[in-house]
Amino acid sequence: MWRMDVRYGHHPGMTPNHAWDIDDFVNAAEVTVRGLAAYVRESQDGAAPVLRRRPPGELAGRLGLARWIREGGMTPEIYREWLDAYLAEGTRLHHPAYLGHQTAAPDFPAALADFVHGAINNPMAIYEMGAAAATVEFEVLRWMLGKVGFPEGGGVLTHGGSLANLTALLAARAAAAPDAWTEGVPGDLALLAPPSAHYSITRAAAILGLGERAVVPLDVDDLGRIDVARLPEGLDRARRAGRRPMALVAAACATGTGLYDDLRPIGEFCAEHGLWFHVDGAHGASALLSEAHRHLLDGVELADSVIWDAHKMLRTSGLAAAVLVRREGDLDAAFQQRASYLFYGDQGFDLIGRTVECTKAALGLKVFLNLAWRGEHGLGEHVARRYATAHRFWELARERPGFHCPYEPESNIVCFRYGNGDQAAIRETLLEEGSFHLTSAELGGVRHLRVTVMAPATDDKTLEALLDRVAALSGL
Repeated sequence: MWRMDVRYGHHPGMTPNHAWDIDDFVNAAEVTVRGLAAYVRESQDGAAPVLRRRPPGELAGRLGLARWIREGGMTPEIYREWLDAYLAEGTRLHHPAYLGHQTAAPDFPAALADFVHGAINNPMAIYEMGAAAATVEFEVLRWMLGKVGFPEGGGVLTHGGSLANLTALLAARAAAAPDAWTEGVPGDLALLAPPSAHYSITRAAAILGLGERAVVPLDVDDLGRIDVARLPEGLDRARRAGRRPMALVAAACATGTGLYDDLRPIGEFCAEHGLWFHVDGAHGASALLSEAHRHLLDGVELADSVIWDAHKMLRTSGLAAAVLVRREGDLDAAFQQRASYLFYGDQGFDLIGRTVECTKAALGLKVFLNLAWRGEHGLGEHVARRYATAHRFWELARERPGFHCPYEPESNIVCFRYGNGDQAAIRETLLEEGSFHLTSAELGGVRHLRVTVMAPATDDKTLEALLDRVAALSGL
């Protein structure tokens, strides 16, 4: 019997190139931790530009990518310099001036989870490959199901909200057309969704075999929220077109505006007409943790399925998104897969039957460690403070001449304009100078600037500086 060398992780006959050099790992890990700590501290202090984006060719040369790919040979000492160069480029999500996309400034416990998974690599969709990781995910899902109001429900964590929406709508398709998996998709299926729905809804319709034209737009108000009073008209339009709606999609909250659909009457309408009710809560479901904001999701318990991204407002790194269903069996029916090397025997603890992925990362560990450190109340406070900061921006902008805000924010997302100039050009200048990172969206066909408050470091000073800079750029 061969003898394992603990230090090098190999037995006699294995070459060192196949070993994990524990000393190098420890040294490089220390370099990484110190480098990242300095990076986050510098970002939170606003001591560097919020983003740098050199052209790919220039950046590849600066990082020596072709050489390292071709030759190898990096050491912990060289890696220290390389990591510094790598961290100097990109977007600093912890920066007070990061007001861009709905991506979390990760808390350090989530970073620890990524570090652990990077070393042990337990792909836990199959229980025998990661019992601890799978068990953590079970309990995180149980917690999330309780918050949504699905005591008899089921769920799975997946890699992102787009995949979560697809998975939930697969469950809806299975309920409407049980034979679709084997016989193909009936040509009369449809989805009812507002035009403001996340693009992943129409993408899911195409992937599911319905086609984009099967997405029937619902009537909305001037801000893109579902007009509850006109829901019968949308359903009638679909049926008159020979379509059989398999689901109705509502937003909690909408990606573009951060506004919530009125979930309770929508859910009651769906129940009355036998429609699967899907709530895209990727961004806004975390408001369930805030006592001051959970009313925004009143009626979410009437949904048949809900998605909820932890990598947005629960401060986990990407990606970790929950698919939650009110009846556990609905998710199990979404996939009807056969593979003799995986699907046999007792699969009672396997999650592979509920998800597209076979190799699935330990996503629950990131959520769990953030909860273990900060607690449910701490994460709820994080949500409430980001929502409050966005509301403060709205208050400040309204006080200044030339600024227009089309609505009072309900979440941490605010749309605004300054004057009648090219808003996209203003944004591009801010990005080029690295002073602020924000996005834009169209409301009623008019381009607006869009602020999403994600970083805890963002304060009144940051907001005032942004308003000053936007006004200055518009005057050029």
